[in-house]
Amino acid sequence: MRILAAMSGGVDSAVATARAVEAGHEVVGVHLALSRAGGTLRTGSRGCCTIEDAMDARRAADLLGIPFYVWDFSERFRDDVIEDFISEYKAGRTPNPCLRCNEKIKFAALLERAIELGFDAVCTGHYATLVNGEGGLELHRASDAAKDQSYVLGVLNADQLAHTYFPLGATPSKALVRAEAEARGLSVAQKPDSHDICFIPDGDTRGWLAEKVGAEQGEIVDRTGAVVGTHEGAHAFTVGQRRGLKLGIPADDGKPRFVLEVRPVSNTVVVGPKEALAIAEISGERFSWAGPAPTESEFACHVQIRAHAEPVPAVASVTETGVRVIPEAPLDGVAPGQSAVIYVGTRVLGQFTIDHTVSAVPAGV
Repeated sequence: MRILAAMSGGVDSAVATARAVEAGHEVVGVHLALSRAGGTLRTGSRGCCTIEDAMDARRAADLLGIPFYVWDFSERFRDDVIEDFISEYKAGRTPNPCLRCNEKIKFAALLERAIELGFDAVCTGHYATLVNGEGGLELHRASDAAKDQSYVLGVLNADQLAHTYFPLGATPSKALVRAEAEARGLSVAQKPDSHDICFIPDGDTRGWLAEKVGAEQGEIVDRTGAVVGTHEGAHAFTVGQRRGLKLGIPADDGKPRFVLEVRPVSNTVVVGPKEALAIAEISGERFSWAGPAPTESEFACHVQIRAHAEPVPAVASVTETGVRVIPEAPLDGVAPGQSAVIYVGTRVLGQFTIDHTVSAVPAGV
């Protein structure tokens, strides 16, 4: 096959590319420039897609003896990921930019260009596996549960899966990938994994949002509507947050209070007891299926609401307006805007963006 290898400059994509070459595929490496800030440099394990990363990717491609290019996707990244991130926070939702990047950049914009240029598939260093099932190609969890990245790939559809190549999915551990990189002479063998939001490399999401969205003082209220404090901008708060509330009026029982809801229209933050974070039902209208769609309108499954959260047994229902999931045990601290990924066994069935939640503890209880 003709393979376009997305080389981030990290150890995973370098080893994935090496395996594609070793398997006999015709491989071309490409690094995506996602920022117009030409002087951007990596700081330890913070950030990605920087000048340093591009140079590391080029060195790996040179060692493997494959052509290498840098493609400027910064405008698309700005429009589809950064602006989406800002608009979601403005609407009081908590988005996942990594998932959106996979959906809009790596497996949409990049894959579209790859197919136009005659490539058969895009290769990445994600930890996930593809399985030929009875109804078609399926996306499954990786062998290494600690590194499994199937959650952030839940947005991929059947057509995208058909042009995707994940060489690392069956590797038992990240340690083996690093050892392989060392043995192959790849300079990134011990390079730290990137974390945090790549376009906020200093990790100060609140400060970054204040600059982009603006800060306006508003009220913090309890579940009855009583004002218990003020804030400098609702965008700085997320559901489940406890620290930084600076409440002027303590709870009657003296227990800590947590953010239960963010209301951007009124610039209000709602707080309450930890028990009120328990969510008995989630639903959303924006959904997609990773491969064959479910054949039943209601079925047993597991739902995962964060990249590293434990999957929870649940019952999912596909309605005329979207997807609804009722977990066996309440979910903790769910925020609108998060992605809920639905699993059946190890298979990723699909995902939806959470628009609505139902508390397991009604107001006044």
